[in-house]
Amino acid sequence: MDETDETILAALAADSSAPTAELARRLGLARSTVQARIERLERSGVIGGYTIRLGGRARRTRIRATVLLSVEPRAAAQVLARLKPMTEVESCQTSTGRVDLILTVAADDTERLDAVLDRIGAIPGVTDTESLIHLATKFDRRL
Repeated sequence: MDETDETILAALAADSSAPTAELARRLGLARSTVQARIERLERSGVIGGYTIRLGGRARRTRIRATVLLSVEPRAAAQVLARLKPMTEVESCQTSTGRVDLILTVAADDTERLDAVLDRIGAIPGVTDTESLIHLATKFDRRL
């Protein structure tokens, strides 16, 4: 991967829906060059897919929380199997330190969030939970 690839990736990260011809114009490259490089980046797995980014209006309508989970030894696989189908659980990371899993959970209102938190806490193998409600996003480098 060279500087041109990194420039193309940065442009796609800013607007993945931009047509190849527009990217080529902005970057001062031939459209065929940009297209070939994008295809190579996709084939090599550097580009893993494309997605949408919700605008502030859509994001503000959901209440988000970070949920810290402690799990019984050797129960992580069973806990993950129960968490994965929960559509309110947006992400799950393993962790070192005092907790085993870090979840990002979203719901339409506090009542639904409370119900989801109750469901998570009732999963066999979960020994402790701590919920941190997100108040405001000051910045997010993923956006």
